[in-house]
Amino acid sequence: MRALRLHGDRDLRLEDIDAPPPPAEGEVQLRIRAISLNHIDVWGWRGMAFAQRTLPLAVGAEASGEVVAVGAGVEGWKPGDRAVPYGARTCGHCAACREGRDNFCENVSGVAGFHVDGFARELANVHARLLVRVPDKVPFEEAACATVTFGTVEHMLFDNAQLKPGETILIQAAGSGIGSIAIRVAKALGCTVIATAGDDEKCAKAQALGADHVVNYTDKNFSTVARRVTGKRGVDVVFEHVGASTWAGSLLSLRTGGRLVTCGSTSGVSAETNLMMIFQRQLRIFGSFGCAIRNVGDALGKMSQGILPVLDTVVPLERFTEGLERLESRRVFGKIVVKF
Repeated sequence: MRALRLHGDRDLRLEDIDAPPPPAEGEVQLRIRAISLNHIDVWGWRGMAFAQRTLPLAVGAEASGEVVAVGAGVEGWKPGDRAVPYGARTCGHCAACREGRDNFCENVSGVAGFHVDGFARELANVHARLLVRVPDKVPFEEAACATVTFGTVEHMLFDNAQLKPGETILIQAAGSGIGSIAIRVAKALGCTVIATAGDDEKCAKAQALGADHVVNYTDKNFSTVARRVTGKRGVDVVFEHVGASTWAGSLLSLRTGGRLVTCGSTSGVSAETNLMMIFQRQLRIFGSFGCAIRNVGDALGKMSQGILPVLDTVVPLERFTEGLERLESRRVFGKIVVKF
């Protein structure tokens, strides 16, 4: 079968490898139909010193597919069913896993495509408990954005920030996969959305998605716009994932008692923070990493209702590296999906 494997820094090869054995007890075998690219794929491709892994390694952390075989003891799945595989190899038996907080697993063995073999291969055996059913109305390409991208947005906005109808939210980097989805989710909830982007074209696309106000952060101060839009009160929630370059402005944009939720630091991991502002204005900051399996189910449910991820480009497996380069250069609005 075909598999896209990483052999070294920026050394991806499309190869023929042996197909996996029949699924073991408790496993399901998936035929992969689509993969969604994320920054974790870019980081793994470029080489990360802290990543403990053995190369070559099949890449791809987020995917969709259909069941082709079912192992002994598996109930509720049959050949032909459509599914997405959860990307983290969680243990399933620690307290966090038992409570449905999968992204807090105490014994996680790695992330698919980064630490262990991922889904950029025609067939993959996955434990049945790590699969989520895809509704009939959702295409494979959009479903491939459920486990890392849309699920992350669900966890950020509702588990952590607890976004409510009618609130005002500032969404950073609207051209990203999670930023573009967050606009659609927040607008469907009836929120007022202020979105930032790095150029006028992306601002126009964010507005077309439903953003009420857009800010090109290269020539305007987004915190000033946020305070003007809210009558100097500040926004209820900031959706942050850019990091150092936007951190101070994101905090300044919040109202007293406002909530900031962050899942990333693409512009740098260290930023100065005005601690007096945090305690005087009683700001709440939530770190958010990944999502729980139930968040994936919620994401797919919203997709079936028409709240779909924004697809920038769909490319064949042979052009996977081209997709990574496009994502690395930030020449993207929404998601890049690789189709088998």
